[in-house]
Parts: sequence; structure tokens; C-alpha cells
Amino acid sequence: MHDSQGSSALRAAKDISYGIAAGIASKIFEHPFDLTKVRLQAQVLEAEARFSGPLDCLNKTWRNEGVGGLYRGLSAPIVAAMAENASLFLSYRELQELIKRVNRQSITEPSTMPQIALAAAGAGAITSFLLTPLELVKVVAQTQMLTVAPSAAHQLPGPLAVFLSVLRNNGVRGLWLGHTGTLIRETGGTAAWFSTKEFVASLLVARRQSRSIDGGITSASAKELRPWESAASGACAGAAFNLALFPADTVKTAIQTEEQLRPPTSVGGKAPPRSSFIGTFKAMYRAQGIRGLYAGCGITVARSVPSSAIIFLIYDGLSKRFG
Repeated sequence: MHDSQGSSALRAAKDISYGIAAGIASKIFEHPFDLTKVRLQAQVLEAEARFSGPLDCLNKTWRNEGVGGLYRGLSAPIVAAMAENASLFLSYRELQELIKRVNRQSITEPSTMPQIALAAAGAGAITSFLLTPLELVKVVAQTQMLTVAPSAAHQLPGPLAVFLSVLRNNGVRGLWLGHTGTLIRETGGTAAWFSTKEFVASLLVARRQSRSIDGGITSASAKELRPWESAASGACAGAAFNLALFPADTVKTAIQTEEQLRPPTSVGGKAPPRSSFIGTFKAMYRAQGIRGLYAGCGITVARSVPSSAIIFLIYDGLSKRFG
């Protein structure tokens, strides 16, 4: 009994550690592209667009804010990536085992694709509650430069100051502003992420195994995923995650930046009600149609392909090396 508990605790610690390492590496790589995505999403409901596209946004950010601008608000996404990946991989494994116990299956028996998708969706839903406050701070930090002159950039508050400001002005509930969008994105996106990764990985392994058998060569490591296979299947998973429910992320960004970029006017001395997910979705669709709901999708998919490849390359590599 104690050995079983100790083994489970060790496995959980490894999932958390490997997820954190993978999250940090991927976030450092992708942050300038994520910042671009957020700024493009934030301008959908504005009367006049600040940027004509991803390259224009990157160019203006570099020219007006320098390298520091491209990595504005990085500390919040680093923390978010650590929490996200640790939670995702840990929850995913635990939910897979729970589903097998409910179905009276052996823990060592491979999961079916529906089981993988269900466990991944559950892991995404759990993780969304951790992500929303962290992403709120990140989004505000990434867009606050749009409201001031470049010369005033040094006066802008950092992520911790933004967090405390939200807490002070809107209370604890204010930290989960835009949570509906995060929940939808993470639940559906994570189901697509893990399912795509496992499906593509299984195809690559099966292809290699068939070649080995045809050549009369077999080995105990034939079923092990090779580094390039982890990266390739992870890259496909990254694209699937963002294409699955991208408009939910766009609506979330619009809600989280409304107070900063489009402050609503009070009515009768009372604070205006918060914009709802459905209301904001409809407003964005009326403003720019499907194109507006997918603002920043191209650069997001472009950065998520290598970023997701990095995550699975590191996670699978650490799992293979240290168990």
C-alpha cells in the first residue's frame, strides 16, 4: 500500500517537473508571437485598427518598444506555462487511470482514442481555472502599451502590479474575467491536442514497425517514440489545439481588455454590467465577421507548431530518460 502511494506520488512529481520544464522552454520561444496575437485580437472591436496584420504588429512593437516590448509581460506567461503544463500532464494521466478503473481495465492497458479525448478534455477543464487569472494579467500587460505614448512605457505597471490592481478594483471574482472563453478553449483544445499527438505518434510508430518487420529487424525499443516522432506529433497537436476553438480565445481577449481599451460608460451613476461571452461574440461577429473571430489565428498556429513540438520533445525525452 505504501509502495503504491509512494510510486503514485513519484509519478505525479515527475509529471509536474517535466511539464514545468517543457512549459518554460516553449513560452520563451513563443512569447513575441503570443503578444502579437493578443494585440490583434484586442483591436477587433476598436473603431480604427492599430495594426494591419501580424508582421505590422511585430514591426511596430519592435520599432516603438524594442526587445523589451516583444517580451512585455513575460513573467506572467512563464508562471502560466508552468502551471498549465504541470496541471495538464498530471490531470491527463490521473484521469486516464480513473477512466480505466471505472471501466475495470488494467492500468497498463493502452487507452482508446475516446478515452484519451475524454481524459484530455477533463484535464483542460481543470487547468482552465488556473489559467484564467494568469492570462488576464498577461493580456493586460501585453496591451497596456497601446494606451500610452512610447515614452511612457517605463511608467507602466508590471504583472504583479496589474494582478494587485485587478484584485483591488474587482475583487477575487475579477481574476476570472473571461473564464468562459478559457474553459471552452481549454476543454476542446486540449482534447484535440492530446488526441492528435497520440494519433499521429501511433501512426509514425506503426509505420516504423512495419518497415522493421519487412526488413526482418525487430527490437524491444521498436514501440518507443523517437525524438523526431515526438516533435512531429507534437507539432500536429499544436495546430489542432488552436484550430479547434480559436474564436473562444478571441472573445476572451476582448472581454479581458475591454476595461482598458474600450472602457464602458456608466449609466445613472452605476457601473455598467460586464460584457457576457455570448454578447461579445455577437458584437465581434457583427464588427468583422468570421475574420474578426479568427484575428491572430495565423500567427498563433505558426508559433504553436514549433512550440508544441518543443513541449512534447522535452516531456517525452525526460520521461524516457528518467521514467
